[in-house]
Amino acid sequence: MFIPSAATPDSSIAHNLKHLFVLRNAVIVCYLLGVVAASSKLNLHVPLLPLIIVISIYGILNVISWLQLRAQPLVTINTFFLQLTIDVAALSAMLFLTGGSANPFVSLLLLPLVIVATTAPPRYAWGMAGITIASYTFLMFFFTPLHSVGAHQSGDFNQHIIGMWFSFLLGVGLILFFVVKLADSLREREHTLAEAREKALRDEHLVSLGTFAAGAAHELGTPLATMAVISKELQNALIHRPEMSEQTEQTKILREQIERCKQTLTQISARTGQSRAEEIIQLPLDHYLNQVLQQWHLMRPTVTLQPRWHGAQPAPQIVVDETISQALINILNNAADASPQAVEMIADWDNEQLWLEINDRGKGLNATAQAAVGTPFFTTKKEGQGLGLFLAHAVIERLGGKIAIDNRKGGGARVKIRLPLKGLLINR
Repeated sequence: MFIPSAATPDSSIAHNLKHLFVLRNAVIVCYLLGVVAASSKLNLHVPLLPLIIVISIYGILNVISWLQLRAQPLVTINTFFLQLTIDVAALSAMLFLTGGSANPFVSLLLLPLVIVATTAPPRYAWGMAGITIASYTFLMFFFTPLHSVGAHQSGDFNQHIIGMWFSFLLGVGLILFFVVKLADSLREREHTLAEAREKALRDEHLVSLGTFAAGAAHELGTPLATMAVISKELQNALIHRPEMSEQTEQTKILREQIERCKQTLTQISARTGQSRAEEIIQLPLDHYLNQVLQQWHLMRPTVTLQPRWHGAQPAPQIVVDETISQALINILNNAADASPQAVEMIADWDNEQLWLEINDRGKGLNATAQAAVGTPFFTTKKEGQGLGLFLAHAVIERLGGKIAIDNRKGGGARVKIRLPLKGLLINR
């Protein structure tokens, strides 16, 4: 059962109470129409003044409940059950004034029972069953009879049959309305729970990866330092030999890549259990994007990139978040692996949102890859680890953004990113 406990406020119960508000309005309108038809068309004597008083009180209570729901959007199951008990009492009072159990609208007493049975724990359903049975039993012996005015007795039964038919149609319509809405609420809640389970699983993967990354940073520090020393000595040895200019250039690139690896490991070690409050870097958004591209170009110097910025100037000042930088670099690396000569990055922004689009002209993604992209350890590359897009998804969604991947017309893949700037702005 999706409703938690009696004392726990829940938004789903409030959602059901909103549907109940609509049902009450429908019952009030239909009962008023039935009273008008009974008194004018069927020539039945109806105590209009007491009935109008009861309906007015019922309507006022309905409005008060709606106002309380708007002021306090979370409702407990006990409050919801009390509201349905009020419905039974109001309907019983109206039936008492209009023929009791002989009134065709008596079947409406089943509505609160159906609602409780489909939304609340069993003990509430049994309680509501007892209340409705007691109400029906009371109406069998205590009621205000409806007297015909100038009508033949032979037509009373036909009128009753017509009334029962109309009451049945009304009951079917109201029950169907609530059950359909309830089913929608259940599906929405299941979807929310599925997303929460997926997020918990993703967070578990991220914690594992973080632990592994911290250990790897510690273990790789020594071999990288050794490689840096050897590559420096090799470069110094080659720099005085003009015939080895090509090897000298390659050694220079090797040293730059080693330094990049050392910087990355230093950042990982520095963030492990340490506050970044004293390391805040502020940059205009366009300067930050250019900085990311410069860092990426050091890793992939041979790739042709076409950046285009369309945001308003001056660009908003943001706090640099290295996790976003790493996410963008991972996406750019994937695009470069697919088509080194045709990578495109387009950015647009305002003071609240950043829109990014990274395009390539590779083979694109098939249906299987599109369904699995962004999940951990899924990759379409022979030497890939399946973590780049997974980490990018996690970082963007952590900041409230969205990332979508599809195929471009003419071939290739397109990554669209929408990132709210609220968490990155300086004056947030």
